[in-house]
Amino acid sequence: MSVRVVLADDQPLIRSGLRVLIDDTEDLRVVGEAATGAEAVRLVREQEPDVVVMDIRMPVMDGIEATRHITAGTGPARVLMLTTFDDDEYVYSALRAGASGFLVKDMALDDILGAIRVVAAGDALIAPSVTRRLIEHFAAAPTPAPPPVRPRADDTITEREREVLTLVGRGRSNAEIAEELHISPATAKAHVARLFTKLDARDRVHLVILAYEMGLVAPS
Repeated sequence: MSVRVVLADDQPLIRSGLRVLIDDTEDLRVVGEAATGAEAVRLVREQEPDVVVMDIRMPVMDGIEATRHITAGTGPARVLMLTTFDDDEYVYSALRAGASGFLVKDMALDDILGAIRVVAAGDALIAPSVTRRLIEHFAAAPTPAPPPVRPRADDTITEREREVLTLVGRGRSNAEIAEELHISPATAKAHVARLFTKLDARDRVHLVILAYEMGLVAPS
């Protein structure tokens, strides 16, 4: 079954290029295009895609607000932000709005397709991808990120779970966490799953944000 994708970007050439790239693969299919955030929200309700490739800067409704609407819904759509790392100061806000990862506009074509597949599978782009650098960069900036809020469930996690969360915040995979803590990969996976539940986290990107907000990882 093909991964259903909505493209949201106010530049027709960007949308056209991505559509050609995506439709040329067997396992991905574009089911709609939007030039504004409001159109993206409407298309998600109509088409129920698996992934929305979302530009941040768009007219009528920007990508951050559109992401907030989409991730607050009950549909399966996950949002992959399209951004430019060097000048886009809104990335951290996009993460907090529920984005599952990022595409940088000058990424290799195969990496773009891979990123869509990763997010469609329910994972998030952390390390060694650009997402970890984005999180670290914008977590260090007081603006426009809102003031950190200590999660209510902070005092319910165990010391081992705190260690696991710290490593997730540093971009480690489950296998790397297992190796570093001298536990099995299955045990590492179980700890991460419990963190999702206890901290009410959407995905690994959300866990990374919480790790920063709880002071477990220092921004670079």
